[in-house]
Amino acid sequence: MEGRVERISIAPVKALGLVHPEEIELTRTGVAGDRRLWLLDGDGRLANGKRFPQLMTIRPEWDESTRRLSLALPGGETVEGVVEPGERVPAVLYGEPHPSRAVPGPWQEAISELAGEPLTLLWSEGGAADRGADRGGWATVVSRASLERLREAAGAAERPDGRQFRMLFEIDGVAAHEEDSWIGGRVRVGEAVLAPLGDVGRCVVTTRNPETGEFAFPTLDVLAGYRRDGVTEPLPFGVYCDVVEPGRVRVGDPVLAA
Repeated sequence: MEGRVERISIAPVKALGLVHPEEIELTRTGVAGDRRLWLLDGDGRLANGKRFPQLMTIRPEWDESTRRLSLALPGGETVEGVVEPGERVPAVLYGEPHPSRAVPGPWQEAISELAGEPLTLLWSEGGAADRGADRGGWATVVSRASLERLREAAGAAERPDGRQFRMLFEIDGVAAHEEDSWIGGRVRVGEAVLAPLGDVGRCVVTTRNPETGEFAFPTLDVLAGYRRDGVTEPLPFGVYCDVVEPGRVRVGDPVLAA
């Protein structure tokens, strides 16, 4: 079947709300500006949506070329300005040193207040992707038919919001979990060609409403009931991919398995 891109999602600040551009330039290392900024707690641990789901309610706007960052806070206030990366910070991400710089400015205080504890905002020199060159791939894909299958398995009235899964590409027009069959092959998405490498194993973030951060869907329980084991990871939902051929991808572009 021929699919199509229905939504593109990136996170300029890891753990905060998503933004949905109509088109992106997909490079061999993902989308420039995706997860450009990230957060650490007072113990130097990654501050993410698992521990601070309320941070999803902050709506960022980010311009990679000008480094202008705007955060719309849930109370109605907006904090904005130009990010000027400061001194290097000895940060660790997923157990590995991650080159980053401190981000002075008003954003850190606003994020920390919502989190309920001090957090440190960092500029990632390479992008704080969940998966990169040493973790599997730079792009992720999930289908709306898979979301519908998840709804059916849960016996729910409505399917979960695709944004709960924080995937780069949400597609339509293919069968439920058809994306799994692409692992080990190639798929063209717009002008780019991806090599699906494995499953995206799921965590508690996928149970949260992307607008409020509150519990919305028993994702993990449902997956444990009908998709406990995947090709490469447990509780699989969607696939992660390497970028074989960079290119521009737009909402509405075709998705074709090679």
